[in-house]
Amino acid sequence: MSETIHLDEELRGDGGDGRFARFELIGWWDQKKLAGARALVIGAGALGNEIVKNLALLGVGQVLIVDLDQIEMSNLSRSVLFRADDCGREKAAVAAERARDLYPGMGAQSLRANAVYDLGLGVYRWADVILGGLDNREARVAINQAAAKVGKPWIDGAIERLDGVARVFDPASGPCYECTMSEVDWKMLEARRSCALLSRDEIAEGKTPTTPTTSSVVAGVQVQEAVKLLHGLPALSGQGFVFDGVSHQSYVVSYSQLEGCPSHEAIEEVVEIQESVAELTAGALLDRARQELGPTAVLEFNHELLESLSCGPCGATTPKLSSLGAVKESDALCPECGEMRAPNLYHSIADGSPLLEHSLAELGVPAWDVVVARAGLRRRGYELSGDRPHVLGPLVDLPANENLQERS
Repeated sequence: MSETIHLDEELRGDGGDGRFARFELIGWWDQKKLAGARALVIGAGALGNEIVKNLALLGVGQVLIVDLDQIEMSNLSRSVLFRADDCGREKAAVAAERARDLYPGMGAQSLRANAVYDLGLGVYRWADVILGGLDNREARVAINQAAAKVGKPWIDGAIERLDGVARVFDPASGPCYECTMSEVDWKMLEARRSCALLSRDEIAEGKTPTTPTTSSVVAGVQVQEAVKLLHGLPALSGQGFVFDGVSHQSYVVSYSQLEGCPSHEAIEEVVEIQESVAELTAGALLDRARQELGPTAVLEFNHELLESLSCGPCGATTPKLSSLGAVKESDALCPECGEMRAPNLYHSIADGSPLLEHSLAELGVPAWDVVVARAGLRRRGYELSGDRPHVLGPLVDLPANENLQERS
């Protein structure tokens, strides 16, 4: 990247006046670890702005920022990286641009995507640390399940009014986000979808009231936990830092792993293949899996996929291939009678399926995903790394940090 400055000079400093000299007064601090670290930031709103800003000031080398939304005027009072002229622009793109302004040595890339169904597992495997700055449970559940499948911890943040919480979930060794969800949480999550499990076109959620001061506190703790994880120090794993902004009573809570929680199983074996989701058909991938795992192998997907829509009154079934999350209620209305059609879903494909002739992208599999093949008790993940350059952009050419140990 042409804007990238000479990191060796910055890290070394001259006469103790280098950019990060004050950090290195901390005995255990290793700036080179941060310079080579990869951070995945999901959400570029109030929390995401503070997270990205802190990562830039700390000298984190590679950051992928994910968000679906555009900047509105109301974002300006809570988002340090946005300006009035940015209204209408993509949040993630502007956040990445401003991060590079703060620290030209940072490789910051944006990705316009919905965290629930647009993010493949490849970006989670790429990241050394995962930080969420989100405002809904559905997205948190999606991140939690993805992080668990690749065997990595993630750092969640939530704010409302003057209060907030930052917490670290590591499904490999303790409770995950879903372990903390109550029956009320699940009911509120279900309210985001219709009886047919389709996303509602209009959800009466309202806007979460927040302040920039609370987002600064919570995001600061999140990034501090990220620094600890990157240095191999003990973090708030399975715990949450709760901030009461009214009384300033801050405390740490511990969570318990829920017996029978399904979101704790990592994909132990993952192999990278060079094709993209648009290039590879489900049949070609299944053929490879059957050759490697045996003739009983089936393919399993990370998202619920839609095969067709069936109308009871009309008795007609219409093919519609997509990720379930990308289909709205209005898409399911029967064009003939106006009734709601039922979705026909699947999450696996076996030999003989008529879907095998379609590419993985046509089925609704997101770019740079990991598709799992299962034969009995054997499981093998296939990472579609052909999508990697498209997703990462300039970051694809930057090296991994040799000082950080891969967990997956």
